[in-house]
Formats: sequence, structure tokens, C-alpha cells
Amino acid sequence: MPGLLRGVARTAVVAGTATAVSNRVSRRQQGRWAQQDNQEAAPQTRSSAEPPPAPPADDMSSKIDQLKQLGELKTQGVLTEAEFEDQKRRILGS
Repeated sequence: MPGLLRGVARTAVVAGTATAVSNRVSRRQQGRWAQQDNQEAAPQTRSSAEPPPAPPADDMSSKIDQLKQLGELKTQGVLTEAEFEDQKRRILGS
């Protein structure tokens, strides 16, 4: 039974991480499309020497969402304290 629970926990972590990454990619792509639409609609007023504007910083919100999911898994008893800390380090280090 512990092997089955560990497998379920691992699957839950992988699925949660995949969902978070997918959401982040979708938000990033939507931001790029919106930026392209704005650039096409507005005439270029900046000089070519200026760097392009930075893309929206949604990385922190994605990390917060991932940490919330990990916290829920830990609260449910799916993750041990050590597994939780390891996954937390991975998220904050990336």
C-alpha cells in the first residue's frame, strides 16, 4: 500500500507541475500576442537605440501557484516534509 500511495503522490506532483508550466506558457504567449497587437496598432515612436520593453513578469505568480499546490499536497499527507522541501527548492531555484 505505501508503494501505491507514493506512486499516486508522485503522479499528483508531476500533474500539478505540468499544469502550472502549461498555464505559464499560455500566459506568456497571450502576453506576446497582446504586445504584438499593441505594436502593430501604435506607430513606432522609440528610437532604434532603445531596447525593446521587457515581457510581463508573471514568473512569480506561477511560482506562487506551484507552491500553493505543493502546500495542499503536504496538508493532505501526500508529500512528506522532505519531499515538500525538495520540490519547494526546485520551484524557487528555477
